[in-house]
Amino acid sequence: MDSYMGTIQAFGFPYAPRGWSTCQGQIMSIAQNSAIFSLLGTTYGGNGQTTFGLPDLQGRAPIGQGQGPGLSQYSMGGVLGTENTVLTTNNLPAHTHSLMGTTGGATVSAPAAADVLASANGSDPANGDAVTVNIYGPPATMAALNPASIGMTGGTQPFPILGPRLVINYSICLQGAFPSRN
Repeated sequence: MDSYMGTIQAFGFPYAPRGWSTCQGQIMSIAQNSAIFSLLGTTYGGNGQTTFGLPDLQGRAPIGQGQGPGLSQYSMGGVLGTENTVLTTNNLPAHTHSLMGTTGGATVSAPAAADVLASANGSDPANGDAVTVNIYGPPATMAALNPASIGMTGGTQPFPILGPRLVINYSICLQGAFPSRN
């Protein structure tokens, strides 16, 4: 397979071809892999004296380096993101819910199971009588409820933020043509 050393390629089979290695963050010996070390350096780990690291694409999606218009800056070897996140009340935008209520008195202080908002007096729908049901209080001055009485709520359980994915084998070429800069 003729490829440039350092090429990362996706394969549909579960192993690295001869002269390649899977991209699983392995720590490699510089003495035994000096050519590929001269390309990668310690971008993906290692101490730079005796070892260097290969890229680790296990559970990660590669993105291009640099900064596109309106996007964040991404540097080679940067490891970003998470599979799950927790949404807390600090993440929620400030907002209000208006709910108006009447100052008219209620007929019961604590509703029971048989209590209803309104009932029809003296009307019999079975005899064709019209039934008028008003589900509001008598005309009165409207007052806003206390906005602090309704707080934000929810659990602090993590939830996944990854879309659908397909697992494949990413491998890096360790033995191939050395890429020139021009």
